[in-house]
Amino acid sequence: MGIPRRPKKVKLIAGLLFNDTKKYSAAKDGLVKMFGRVDFESELLDFTHTAYYTDEMGAGLKRKFLSFERLLDPKNICTVKIKTNRLEKRLSKNGKRTVNIDPGYLDLSKLVLFSTKDYSHRIYLDKGIFAECTLFYKDNDFNSWPWTYPDYKSGEYLNIFRSIRQICNGQKKTI
Repeated sequence: MGIPRRPKKVKLIAGLLFNDTKKYSAAKDGLVKMFGRVDFESELLDFTHTAYYTDEMGAGLKRKFLSFERLLDPKNICTVKIKTNRLEKRLSKNGKRTVNIDPGYLDLSKLVLFSTKDYSHRIYLDKGIFAECTLFYKDNDFNSWPWTYPDYKSGEYLNIFRSIRQICNGQKKTI
């Protein structure tokens, strides 16, 4: 019989989509107010993997990833998605998002993303929020699942997640 244990703390990440750098800066500032200091910010990436957001947000979308210094207890982590949804709404213009924030967490074995949409591979957390294990870490690298979004399995993104994992690993060694 297994013995229940407290989960280890996890590293909060956020992927932001935008086409206005001022809106990106406002979103980043809002995230810092909510979650604390950023310890990783990716380079600016072109978002070309889907046109899903074009009608709402326009063309020429860019992506950046952030990770936050403070590790979080995964208990009640669903509130992260609720808070980022509120920030998206605050930054919206004429009922359309100007920034899309995809929060999740990374630990040494996986990358998890949060969603308000249920699907066969998502697990309900609480308060209308679901979690999806998007990548798993095995054989010294991140690996994708059949449901992993194409951009999340791209070399650019995997390099970012490897860098964030190194930061996370260093933090966990000091705990």
